[in-house]
Amino acid sequence: MKVTKTKLDGCVIIEPNVFGDARGFFKETFQVERYREAGLTLPFVQDNHSRSSQGVLRGLHFQKTKPQGKLVSCSQGEVFDVAVDLRPNSPTYGQWEGIILTGDNHQQFYVPPGFAHGFVVLSDTADFQYKCTDYYDPSDEGGIIWNDPDVGIKWPLGDIEPALSEKDMKLPRLNDINQ
Repeated sequence: MKVTKTKLDGCVIIEPNVFGDARGFFKETFQVERYREAGLTLPFVQDNHSRSSQGVLRGLHFQKTKPQGKLVSCSQGEVFDVAVDLRPNSPTYGQWEGIILTGDNHQQFYVPPGFAHGFVVLSDTADFQYKCTDYYDPSDEGGIIWNDPDVGIKWPLGDIEPALSEKDMKLPRLNDINQ
């Protein structure tokens, strides 16, 4: 397993070992000791799976008082996945990291607690998995708008028009969430 640090402290890209031949492949998607050695020490308590079509943009979401760490991956299709640092005392506060996750590259992205998270589907459809370190609580959710110019995420949309939920269209800018 290869672990690559990003410019955002705690966010890492994980490339699990993949064993393949003409019949297909096998990979270990999580093993507590190996991932602990990689720095993922919080226990995972909830697994989620979503399927979305091209252009669906989910995010940028976070939990206000019960932040979740997320180990995310794409098992089918292609997504651009993003983390935004929301830790007030962090030297990278407001900065983002993005990675292309696909069913073929098998990469995982760990987004620790204290970050907003979102993704956009680039392929016709995509299956996306999340392992979370805390339970989702709808009364505790927050978010920032996907195209906040102060954050400046470079979404690789090309000609794709993002499809957002009604809720995500109304999210505030980063500078408005701490007031």
